[in-house]
Amino acid sequence: MTSPVRSIVFALLAVGCWARSASVPAAPDGVAPDHPILGTWAYTFALPDGTCTEVYRFRQDGTTLVTSAGEVAETRYEISTQPDENGFYRLVDTIVKDNGQKDCSGLVMQVGHTATRYLQFDPSGEEFVICEQASLDACFGPLLRVHGMEI
Repeated sequence: MTSPVRSIVFALLAVGCWARSASVPAAPDGVAPDHPILGTWAYTFALPDGTCTEVYRFRQDGTTLVTSAGEVAETRYEISTQPDENGFYRLVDTIVKDNGQKDCSGLVMQVGHTATRYLQFDPSGEEFVICEQASLDACFGPLLRVHGMEI
């Protein structure tokens, strides 16, 4: 099973020694402090043998820390400052570090992988969906905001 969430990845910071790493590109300009993407988000998969939760910590400096099963990864991301006329933010995310462990889908993400996705937030700002295109035809989620896990 492939995980669209993993392909955004969304990014992970190692919690120990990195099994693999790549040179980290220069930090992006960052994200406005009031951008709705900032914060901690979780998505829980229903798997045949139980559930698995992925946690994404989108930071203002344009990096994301992602944990999913045994995987810990870090990404660099760029996101549009405003949604388009249909309410979608364009997110471009590149994996810059990964510990080489399997994620909730049983996959190992590759350093250097870049994905472009489209996010649409609900009016409360407490959840969003991730879509292949700027359309609700091929999306997954919602990812839910997690309070109290800021780092």
